[in-house]
Amino acid sequence: MSGSRRVPEGPAPDPAVQKLRVRYAKRGRMRFTSTRDFQRALERAVRKAGLPMAFSAGFHPHPKISYANAAPTGAASEAEYVEISLTRAMDPHEVGPRLDRGLPEGLDVIDVADVTAQPGALADRLQASLWAMRFRAADRGPEVLSALPGAVDELMGQDSYVVQRMMKKGLRDLDVRAALLDLTIQPSGGPVAGAEVSPDDVVVLAAVHHTTPTVRPEEIWTALRAVSGQDLPRPLSTRLRQGPVLDSGVAEDLSDAVV
Repeated sequence: MSGSRRVPEGPAPDPAVQKLRVRYAKRGRMRFTSTRDFQRALERAVRKAGLPMAFSAGFHPHPKISYANAAPTGAASEAEYVEISLTRAMDPHEVGPRLDRGLPEGLDVIDVADVTAQPGALADRLQASLWAMRFRAADRGPEVLSALPGAVDELMGQDSYVVQRMMKKGLRDLDVRAALLDLTIQPSGGPVAGAEVSPDDVVVLAAVHHTTPTVRPEEIWTALRAVSGQDLPRPLSTRLRQGPVLDSGVAEDLSDAVV
């Protein structure tokens, strides 16, 4: 029939019967991987693991994988999330090791949870992040870093603090202060994501509400440099947690909320 809509030939894809939420880490050199790099790596790992993936319908079926709020390139993370849909139910404790073996070193599966019965989209639950921003004394010297406590107090005392980010359509204003739920100095001597920190380093913990666009550690560093009046070194940033926002204003780890 003229003008009729084409439909793919063959049987419809098997329906999804299970949804698994995977928490993974970006460590070491893998912090420089882009979102697209990870997507390709995960799809290869899924094939190697032989998981019964659910696929979309249409002329170009693709695996049903949900990505949301990936850490920016150059930042490490202990709390990245992705959801995969399967056509056959599997034990999450079995899926985790199988996926991990197929991923390159530094992209590490931490845990897998069955969230089939949980309503809503993954992105809706990723409301905030807790970042550890490690300023290394070896980059500028402890004298420069001594300005950080005052800079943190100064920034949190503002009603608004706008910095700019270059976007595809040009410079865009971002209100760093409006996105900050909390900003504190971690007591010296404590590790960050399991790694030891030099006693002269300063670690700033930033709880950040996910605005649109999301304020990144880069913008927080820019604001702290400005209010401190010091040439603060670029920090090594690691996302520690990601999830819903508690009444206290701190991000709750998403895996704790569903496991």
